[in-house]
Amino acid sequence: MNGRARRATAWRVLTQLRHDPRTIALLVVVPSGLLVLLRYVLDGRLRTFDTVAPPLVGIFPLISMFLVTSITMLRERRSGTLERLMTMPLAKFDVLAGYGEAFALVAIIQALVVGALAFGPLSVTAPHGVVLVLALAVLNALLGTTLGLFLSAFAATEFQAVQFLPAFVFPQLLLCGLLVPRDQMAWPLRAAARVLPMTYAYDALARTATHAPLTRALTLDVVILAALMAASLALGAATLQRRTP
Repeated sequence: MNGRARRATAWRVLTQLRHDPRTIALLVVVPSGLLVLLRYVLDGRLRTFDTVAPPLVGIFPLISMFLVTSITMLRERRSGTLERLMTMPLAKFDVLAGYGEAFALVAIIQALVVGALAFGPLSVTAPHGVVLVLALAVLNALLGTTLGLFLSAFAATEFQAVQFLPAFVFPQLLLCGLLVPRDQMAWPLRAAARVLPMTYAYDALARTATHAPLTRALTLDVVILAALMAASLALGAATLQRRTP
């Protein structure tokens, strides 16, 4: 692994993001705004808000990071930037890891901003500690990043990248258990939910919203999420080519 090349790639991506205020707003302002909106939608049902808010502290960043990462990587592929990078003596993983490091820093900032809003002005409670919720939120945002890096290879235009939201992300949002408990769903839907990344992202965060003792199930959720991230990075590296067709 070439740490210098990886850091240089990460710095270039961060510099581009710094000059794109609309993307920064999408990553930081939109998740916070959605959380505030939900708070007042459930103004008469604050117990419900306290239950769903901790999972959404992580799910909103997952969705926004997925969208921004997939579009950004698509632009890099189509502009020829990735092709130029691949002409250099760099490992595919170094190139992809550089993008991952840049978006990881953004994910941390995003999770801290959303968490500060949720556990500050919105008075969301965290029975098992705010730090645990924020750590899981960062992990979920990183999951969205790695999935975006991988799936960007299957889009030819930015419009197609956006289409991954209704095609790939929204079904997971419906099936993860946020809206309806999975044990109340038809068995084919329960079976499908077991293979979807957001199911484990939601489960891990939902466990932090209850007063029940934490069990090995949380550890298993985290391990699965980490494995999914590693698999997404490996598959994303496999899609990089020395020459763009």
